[in-house]
Order: sequence, then structure tokens, then C-alpha cells
Amino acid sequence: MTDFDAAVPDDLSEWCAGPDVIALRGDDHPASEFRLGTREYDWHQHARGQVFCVETGMIQVRTAHGAWLLPPQRAGWMPPGVAHQIRVSGALTGWSLLLSPSASRQLQDRPCVLGISSVLRVLVERAAGWSGQARLGPEQARISAVILDELRGAAPQPLHLPLPSEPRLLKIAQAILDNRDSQWTLKDWAAWGAMSASTLRRLMLAQTGMNFARWRQQAQLALALEMLARGVAVNQVADALGYASASNFIAMFRRAFGDSPARYFAVRPGA
Repeated sequence: MTDFDAAVPDDLSEWCAGPDVIALRGDDHPASEFRLGTREYDWHQHARGQVFCVETGMIQVRTAHGAWLLPPQRAGWMPPGVAHQIRVSGALTGWSLLLSPSASRQLQDRPCVLGISSVLRVLVERAAGWSGQARLGPEQARISAVILDELRGAAPQPLHLPLPSEPRLLKIAQAILDNRDSQWTLKDWAAWGAMSASTLRRLMLAQTGMNFARWRQQAQLALALEMLARGVAVNQVADALGYASASNFIAMFRRAFGDSPARYFAVRPGA
């Protein structure tokens, strides 16, 4: 360890004085800085912004304003100081970037999911060996700058599910998230939530910007992504979500994400 490496703290996510970009590899080892596997992290926040990506499995992130789904080879962005809760499902490998507060200001001020390029994956792999350094050399600083360029240019992905704040509606929304394969109708959920169907319809649109059917479809897409990430066959996913056929489910998936399930989860060189 060098003299300036001695200043590196144990919790890198709270280290504001360090390099602009800190890259970490993740796995399910207890000593991993970016611990994966299958587990839940209760509400917390970081002084640094965080970009995280899994190569297998799925991550679901919740904030006060909504939920984000993170399938393989997509990156989640969490700005500094935003309280969030994380559920990791079957993620064996992945990586995380911790960005200083000043570097974080170059990205969006709200959480989101980003598409990532093969260039970014290679650069993160290179930078993951520098996490124990308090300062970067000139070449390392240039690579960090390119990483930030790649993040700024990454396209947002349509994986956000806004959550309502009205207590009765939030109770219904959370129940749907916990029972996303339920075949209940809008009237069923309204009765369960002690409100009329018209009130449920009106509140959902007013509080989330989506009608009930669209919001529920987004919730079902979340379940579909989780199942597909675990390796469940497309026909089984379609059946679990109540689709008449696998082709109907694939058509819906393509409308939402612009690709078939197989292509969406494929790692495409140069993407």
C-alpha cells in the first residue's frame, strides 16, 4: 500500500474526497464491496452517486417516487443522497461505479435505468483494479473521463414504474407488485382497496400518469423480466401472466422494449 492509499476509507460509497470514478466488481462473496446473490438491502443512501449493473439475475430498486427494474446488461443510476431499497435476485456477477458528487452532477438528477455499451463494460473491467487508490495516474484519469462520457451518452430504458402516494392507492399498488400474476380485475382491486372502480381509475391516472391497465402491464413486465432473467421459458412466463399464447406475450414485450425477450437479454457486442 502506498502512502496515499492509506487514506482510502472502508466505505467507498461515502468517500467524497476520492477519485471521481471508483469501479468495483460484484459477486456473492461476503467480503465483496458490491455484494450480490439473492438478498435485500433496506432503505439507505450514499454520499456518492452509484451506477450498478448485473450480468446475471435481476435487481429491483425502490425509491419514494417509484420502482426501477434492472435486468442483465442494463445499468441503474442512483444519484447521491437518494434513499433507496434494493432487492437482488440470483445475481452472481456484476459491477458498480461510485461517482463523486461533482461527477454525479454530469448525469441525471433522478434515478433511472441506462443501456450500456460494450466500450463501457471493457473500461469498467479495467478500472475495477484501481479501487484501492486515493489518486489516479494520468492514463487512469483519462479512462475515467471516457467512462463518464459513456454514461452521459447512455440511453434511458423504459423500466420505471411510478408509485402513487395516496394511502389507499399505494396499498393496492404494493399488493399488485406482490401478486403480479393475479388475474383480479380493476373492480376486484377497487373493492379490495375499499374504493369505487371510478375512484381507482381516476387516482391511478392522476398520481402515476398511467391508466390502471398500463400501470398493471408495467408491473407484469417487471415480473416477466424477473422470470426471464432466472431462465424461465417464454411460454411459461406467458402462461403465468395470463396470455393466451407465447406469441401474444412476445408481441407485447416487443412493443414495450423494442426487441423479443431472447434478443433483449442477449449480450450484443458493440451494443
